[in-house]
Amino acid sequence: MPKAKLDHVFALTAQCEEGKKKTDWYDQTVTGFVLECRSTGGRTYYLRYEDAAGRQKQHKIGRYEDITFAAAKKTAQKLRSEVVMGGDPGAAKAAVKAVPVYADLAAQHLSDAKLTQRSYDTTDGYMRLHILPKWGKMRIADIDGRAVASWLAAKRAEGLAPATVVKLKAIMGRSFALGAQWGIPGCERNPCSGVRLPPLNNSRQVYLDADQAGRLLAAAAKTKNPQLPAILELLLLTGMRVSELLASRWQDLDVERRTLFVPTSKSGRARHVPLSRAALDVIGTLSRLDGATFLFPNPRNSSRHLTTIKHAFQSARKAAGLDKLHLHDLRHSAASAMVGAGIDLYAVGKVLGHANVSSTARYSHLANDTLLAAVDAGAARLNLSSATSM
Repeated sequence: MPKAKLDHVFALTAQCEEGKKKTDWYDQTVTGFVLECRSTGGRTYYLRYEDAAGRQKQHKIGRYEDITFAAAKKTAQKLRSEVVMGGDPGAAKAAVKAVPVYADLAAQHLSDAKLTQRSYDTTDGYMRLHILPKWGKMRIADIDGRAVASWLAAKRAEGLAPATVVKLKAIMGRSFALGAQWGIPGCERNPCSGVRLPPLNNSRQVYLDADQAGRLLAAAAKTKNPQLPAILELLLLTGMRVSELLASRWQDLDVERRTLFVPTSKSGRARHVPLSRAALDVIGTLSRLDGATFLFPNPRNSSRHLTTIKHAFQSARKAAGLDKLHLHDLRHSAASAMVGAGIDLYAVGKVLGHANVSSTARYSHLANDTLLAAVDAGAARLNLSSATSM
């Protein structure tokens, strides 16, 4: 361990000892102050020291060509004083390096989502298409709320649906919430928590009447998917979600009790869907091969169920003149038909499998129309209007 009285003259002429790859010249006055000379000609100033645990560490001060000797020595003296007082000059640098980039946090988030989340593919898609291209290479401690808010505003300006922007914020916020739960450095502050977005109003008030429903089913019968008419009719008769109906199994059908068991719904809870006589009649028309598992098997693999009717449905709605109709509107139509028939909102919510009353509240105006019709009918029956005018 060669020592020397380091000064600017020595640093100017210092070289690596012959036959070695590098030589560390230790200063005789500042403990741990080193000029490392490499056989390639490079020279760098360091401070070498022991931390509180007795481990050997070094802190890079700067390359010879980037910093003057005077500045290097002054920095070494300052760092040495920090060490004497029990500090660790490299701790702050190590802490920064310990903070991962967002891509690393996202990978752990997706691993968790794959095990716990039913909509994993959706989360994965949003991550790959929108979040990672923007934030993947950035250290998570450097992501702040203002930048996130600006990014989400830009996404809306690009034409992304408001609901999609809300989803992006939720997914990214979930990453930081999980990181904080796991003790990942840099996740102590969630940059999404303070970001405010415009109120989201994505509730649709689209309900099919009997004529429109008839046109849709007639058009469905002319598509290339022979299962489509029965699927659409059952959606209208039960109010089930598309994913629930397509995954329905024969073993979950109880004809005697007129129910169809749904093991896992959107709320995460199992439920029994009540079946009308009309719904049972539709199910009775379905072909059931020996050993069949699902009501609507996949044509390419009967051991699995049909997963999408998107293209056939689009063809049917276009042929029926209902271009703006969504599949989920069939669920709304089923609910509106029940409410219009005088069924109370609580019962309708139970049929639909709503987890809370607020989800069914969108149909309250329909319930009010039914009540108004009831009082008008009662008034007409009593014929009291003429009596008050006498």
